[in-house]
Amino acid sequence: MIKRILVTGGAGFLGSHLCERLLTDGHEVVCVDNYFTGSKKNITHLLRNPSFELIRHDVTFPLYIEVDEIYNLACPASPVHYQYDPVQTTKTSVHGAINMLGLAKRVKAKILQASTSEVYGDPEVHPQPESYWGRVNPIGIRSCYDEGKRCAETLFFDYHRQHHLEIKVARIFNTYGPRMHPNDGRVVSNFIVQALQGKDITIFGDGRQTRSFCYVDDLINGFVRLMNTDPEFIGPVNLGNPCEFTMIELANKIIELTDSKSKVTFKNLPQDDPKQRKPNIELAKEKLDWEPTVKLEDGLQKTIEYFKGVI
Repeated sequence: MIKRILVTGGAGFLGSHLCERLLTDGHEVVCVDNYFTGSKKNITHLLRNPSFELIRHDVTFPLYIEVDEIYNLACPASPVHYQYDPVQTTKTSVHGAINMLGLAKRVKAKILQASTSEVYGDPEVHPQPESYWGRVNPIGIRSCYDEGKRCAETLFFDYHRQHHLEIKVARIFNTYGPRMHPNDGRVVSNFIVQALQGKDITIFGDGRQTRSFCYVDDLINGFVRLMNTDPEFIGPVNLGNPCEFTMIELANKIIELTDSKSKVTFKNLPQDDPKQRKPNIELAKEKLDWEPTVKLEDGLQKTIEYFKGVI
């Protein structure tokens, strides 16, 4: 069945890949973005598709439109961007959730919230299962994003309980791939750009802190599978790659793949930066029949080729 699907943040890194996937699946797609971190360049190639519609809009204001499903991805997701205007970041998560939930309620649409592994904060449990409530600083420099996303989850579950809205909540772990912003401050894009430019690769902390990296195609597949699960399953569900790497391992791998002469340098770890981040994806395996398939080296190669064309 062809659906009319709204993607907020649709011109962003993840949103543009999601729009592509939904169009490939034969749906009509309405992309909404205010271009704070998204870019028209990410979706220019979709404008010729008659099933694709683009609307410039800020989700902190109500939107009146007829759709069957909503993927709510709108929010700056890298520390550089979400700390630039922290009040607006919180408003985007909270007011944006309220407005999109209100829209879903009016038109009886199914709605998915793109939440984040940041709801776990600097975790005391490793790897992180969905049952873990997290360890988040509510007044730190990352709180605008962490607490904004936690509040958005609260709103989704309360709309589900109070108004019987059909919801899905995905908790996204580190994701990388083509169309990442070159200056977004995330570790994969930072390291690749620095390596390609022959600059020192900057590691914050001692380099032994870990992250797990999921290639964008795998994540988008998880989104679509979650949206298409039975109404009884609402999440939250972790979507990420459980293969764990230290920052030093990642830096050395990128130096190798780019054949760079870059050296690794170390700086102080930012406030509240998590020491470990790795998803427990047993629930995704069980309920979505999903797990990542793209190996880090293969995904990095594709991402490096993309960055060679934009820097």
